[in-house]
Order: sequence, then C-alpha cells, then structure tokens
Amino acid sequence: MECSWFSGMMRRRQLLLATACLWALSCASLLRASTPDGLLRVSLNKNKLDREALAAAKVGRQHDSRRLRAAGGDEVPLIDYLNTQYFGVIGIGTPPQNFTVIFDTGSSNLWIPSSKCYFSIACYFHHKYKSSKSSTYKSDGETCKITYGSGSISGFFSKDNVLVGDLVVKSQKFIETTREPSFSFILGKFDGILGLGYPEISVGKAPPIWQSMEEQKLLKDNVFSFWLNRNPDASSGGELVFGGVDPKHFKGNHTYVPVSRKGYWQFNMGDLLIDGHSTGFCAKGCAAIADSGTSLLAGPTAIVAQVNHAIGAEGIISTECKEVVSQYGEMILNLLIAQTDPQKVCSQIGLCMFDGIQSVSEGIESVVGKENLGSDVMCTACQMAVVWIENQLRENKTKEIILQYANQLCERLPSPNGESTVSCHQISKMPNLSFTIANKSFTLTPEQYIVKLEQGGQTVCISGFMAFDIPPPRGPLWILGDVFMGAYHTVFDFGKDRIGFAESA
Repeated sequence: MECSWFSGMMRRRQLLLATACLWALSCASLLRASTPDGLLRVSLNKNKLDREALAAAKVGRQHDSRRLRAAGGDEVPLIDYLNTQYFGVIGIGTPPQNFTVIFDTGSSNLWIPSSKCYFSIACYFHHKYKSSKSSTYKSDGETCKITYGSGSISGFFSKDNVLVGDLVVKSQKFIETTREPSFSFILGKFDGILGLGYPEISVGKAPPIWQSMEEQKLLKDNVFSFWLNRNPDASSGGELVFGGVDPKHFKGNHTYVPVSRKGYWQFNMGDLLIDGHSTGFCAKGCAAIADSGTSLLAGPTAIVAQVNHAIGAEGIISTECKEVVSQYGEMILNLLIAQTDPQKVCSQIGLCMFDGIQSVSEGIESVVGKENLGSDVMCTACQMAVVWIENQLRENKTKEIILQYANQLCERLPSPNGESTVSCHQISKMPNLSFTIANKSFTLTPEQYIVKLEQGGQTVCISGFMAFDIPPPRGPLWILGDVFMGAYHTVFDFGKDRIGFAESA
C-alpha cells in the first residue's frame, strides 16, 4: 500500500547553504553527562560556516528535541547551522544507532535512511539504519512517499525503540527511506527528520513522537519547548525540552494562543507593525504557523514588500543576476556566438549542475514548500542571462549594449521574491518590527531579523523576511520560523492545544 503526502504549500527551508562544506558532514555522537539539576544533556558541536558554505538552498526550515528542567527531565541541545538550521542526535534500535535529525514542527513523521537504500547518493553520505542490528525491531512493511517543496523521500514503515535524551519511546513507527533523490538531501547536514507536528498531517497515520511519549506516560507535562540560541559564536545551538520548560531560557511569562487548526501548529495573529505603524494587510487578522523547520519569516507579499522597502532590502536574485552578468556576461556571449547549445552554457561555465535543467527549487526545505531559492540562485540568474543575451544577439546588438541590457533587466527582477540582501552598515538605522499575537506585541529588532553570514572574509546580511502568499480560506498566512523562535522561547502545549511565546533569555 502506498501513501503520498504533498506539503507543497509549506516545507522547509534554508538560506544559502554551501556545497563544499556540506560534503564533509560531521555526525555528532550521543554524549551523556549528569548535572546537579538531574538533567541529562546531549551535547552537540556547532559548525562555523563561511561564504564557501553559502551556495545553495532557500528558506529554511527544520528542527527539535527534548528537555525538562526543574521537574527532572532530559534535554537534547541543538546545533545551529548557519543560524537557519538546528539539529540534534537521537538513537533508534537496541542498542541505539545514532542519527542526526532535524526536529521539525512543520511535519509529523520520523524518517531516517535505511540500510536498504542502494540507489540514492544521499544515503551514502549519511548514517543508515540497520534493522538486523536491533533486538527491538518490528517489521511493518507499508510503503510510503513524502513529497516536500524541494525533494521527496520514499521507503517503508518499521517500528523500533527511539532514544531521545534518556527517554526510550517504545515501538515507534518510523520510515526507513530507500530513495532520497533530491540533491537537497545530499547536501543536508542531517540524516533525517523528526516531525513534531500534529498527527493530522502524518503520513501512514504514524503517531508523532510526542504523542507516543504521551501514550506511554513518559512526560510530566504534555508540552515541549524550544530555545534556539541565535548567538553564532555560542557552543550550543539551543535546546528542545520535552515535558516542561527551562526557566533559564526565557524572561517573564509566556503569552498563550490557542491552536486554530491542527496539522501544523497554526494559530491566529493580528497586524505586523513597522516602527509602530500598521502595514494594513493583516489588520483584521491572519493565520500563522510556528515552525522550527523554516529558517526565516515567510508572509504575504503585500507586507513583506513594505518591510523590505523600509529596510532597503534588494532581492537576492537581482543581486546575483547582476553578479552573473558582470563576471560571466562576456563568457556567455562568446559561447553563444560559438554556437554552444544555450541549454548547456550555464553548466559549461560551472554555474548549473545539470545541462538544461533549472534547479531553482533544490534547497533544504522549510515548512513552506517554497524553498527554491538558495543553492541555485546563480544557476537561475545565468539561465535568465542566456535568454536575454541570446535574444539581443538575434538583433545584432553590440557587446556593450547586450551586457548593459542584461544588467538593466537584472535590476527589474521583482523584489521581494525569496530572500533579500540588505546593507550591513544600515542595520542600526532600520526600524523595529512587531507581530501582534493575542493582542500583545512581539517586537523584533533589526539585529534579530537580519541574518549575518560570512562570505569570503566579508559579512553578508540577509533580510529575515521572504514573500509567500497563501490564498483564502487557508491564508493569508505567516510562517514564523527560526528568526522569530530565536527571539521568543516557544512552548508547544499539545495537552491544551495552545502555543506560548516569551522573550528568550
């Protein structure tokens, strides 16, 4: 029996990930240390990235694990990848086989590569589950396919014990993947995904792991909470606590809002304010989703355009397009004059991976299935430039006119459309932005909504906002990803079907 699920509307995401760095995947090991407060800590290493690791992906999204504090729980610290991706280590089987997974509130299934994955390159770069090595393995056999915004996985269901911190979830139903054809999974610094959404969006009716914990009475309280450490120099990427909250990770009290629609962690929010001024579009309310698997903040174009105008953001495609024309314009022109197949020009100069294939959507996903921008921005820009230059060649224009024309078209590419760059020198002059949730304002400072990346020894600044439109009745809708959850400690209360936000400490 085959089950399919398309999260094309929302899926995850990541900002410009890197090709070179990602081939050297570091797999963290499960480390245990007793602490005075009775917590078991699973420590992970954080990778410091630079521009070389920036040539791939898009909105990012994915992450989660567990931890309880004063009540005597466990914690799984998270690694922060490029401030856009958090992951931790779990164990599957007896004895446990360790896997690095993204803890993702935007999906509900647990999947990891199978030892039976023979024909997908991605499986050879990650740990694979060997059922024959586990004494608690139970066969299921139901086949399954999940299609995300930037790739798909397929395989079959199995059951085994899952170790999260020191909690053993018995006979958890999960997917052993046998095919991971997307290039995203080759580049990803994770073996699989551990979904923390509601069972309503689970493929094959597999219970999300928090539901299994609840049924097996492993938790003191039916909640899990996220603290994402946005300090790029910190050794810890953050922690996800199952069964409670860690008071060290937030200030004041949480503001709770009820879940309005189960599946994703969806709730109702109000306006977005720019320096206290309404942007209008959500003044009468919009839906929102808290998603640990989405890197940025995705929302209606009508609002994001106002935000990007206020902060002086420029679409990444426009920026990269002008870079392509400047650095490769003459090369493209000469190849076309030499009668090179236009579909092969960009691959010949090294900007596209496949001849004639536009791979704009090959990024690590985000809950928003719109993660198409990152690694292939240069490829996309090159393909557009080839079309423009080829058209001008047909009209016998001069080289100077052709390249000038292509550069002008770059400037006219729509913005916002995906991630946008901003001037790092102007951050202090940018306005504060505030989301209205439960009639309270949750403010993001420029330092919080601007993502800084290293690029060849220089700092590149990226707007934390991207345009994403969902029509009624499901939309208008915001995806509050890691940029927001980094600023606000987030509690996912599945016992009372509500979400809580408090200022992160």
